[in-house]
Amino acid sequence: MSEASRKALHEAETVFGGERHLALAGVTSRGRPWPVPFDAEIVLSCRGRPTAVLASGDPFWHGAGSGLAEKLDANEWIAHSAPSTFSLAAGRLGWRLESAICLGLHAAPFERLVPHLAPGVHIICLVRDGKAAGDLAKWLSERGWGASAFWTLAALGGPRESVAEHRAERFAGDLTGNLVAVAVEAKGGQGIPRSSGLSDDLFAHDGQITKRPVRALALSALAPRPGERLWDIGAGSGSISVEWALCGGTATAIEAREDRAANIRSNAAAFGLAHRITITTGKAPEALAGLDAPDAVFIGGGLDSAMFDAIWSRLSPGARLVAHAVTLETEALLGELHQRHGGELMRVEIAHTTPLGRYRSWEASRPVVQWSAVR
Repeated sequence: MSEASRKALHEAETVFGGERHLALAGVTSRGRPWPVPFDAEIVLSCRGRPTAVLASGDPFWHGAGSGLAEKLDANEWIAHSAPSTFSLAAGRLGWRLESAICLGLHAAPFERLVPHLAPGVHIICLVRDGKAAGDLAKWLSERGWGASAFWTLAALGGPRESVAEHRAERFAGDLTGNLVAVAVEAKGGQGIPRSSGLSDDLFAHDGQITKRPVRALALSALAPRPGERLWDIGAGSGSISVEWALCGGTATAIEAREDRAANIRSNAAAFGLAHRITITTGKAPEALAGLDAPDAVFIGGGLDSAMFDAIWSRLSPGARLVAHAVTLETEALLGELHQRHGGELMRVEIAHTTPLGRYRSWEASRPVVQWSAVR
């Protein structure tokens, strides 16, 4: 700790922190262990009196800093940052921190790793304890990443520091105490492709899924960008929502059938995207009430004039809408909407090879009409 942070700690009337932090700092009667998960309101109850909060390393990187600062005026707080766990770990391993993936998995599922796993990728993640490190090694091994180099890093920067290298599939997972971090150099697996149009086999579905080639065309027209919001109406398996969220956005998947909504939940969890995808069970446009306006809308089927009018009126200028049709009735509606609102209208016909006796032949899928427009 710096001299400035030691001075602030000495002058504090109340000191908040984890029990481990309070013990390391030698704080006794003034110490108050914070609840898990961290609740900023407990600290704010001391507003106006000298108060200190102990957090590991940089409190603005997977720490309590931002949760407190956003509720206080700029002149009410000061941060005395130290090297983060990520910086210390990269320094021990000789890794380029700007190239490493840094994640907090102490309060998040291991599936958050899924979008990042690729051969040679460096990942530093905070985990809950020694048991969690063993669970993570097992999780990696079960998914084909057992050959990955796997470091456990405990008590970094202190006299009890310990850094040990393992292989994920051979890690015994018998560590005790509070493990601070795990580092992984991914080996053995393939990772998921970054192009639009992931294999249908990666999704749980009952056949109601926007097929890979057509999905790629839909996502190209939707043009996802980080931080943007999608309405995925008639979501089916949620494959459009998943690929949108993989691009850094958030999605609300609207699906009338509960069994299909369950598939969407399963897919969101499997891709580590449950925090980016919200599932609403119901039918549009009624199910859209109360939702924040989207940056883009995808309608996979079932569009009618009333639904279109309700959705179009909710869109802000610049929002994109992409709708698909497989029936003659919806195709006719898309033709009318294209004539009224412009945009791009195209018909997609795809055929796949199938056996025909001793030979092969083409088997055509139903044609899909796609209309895309900007509000």
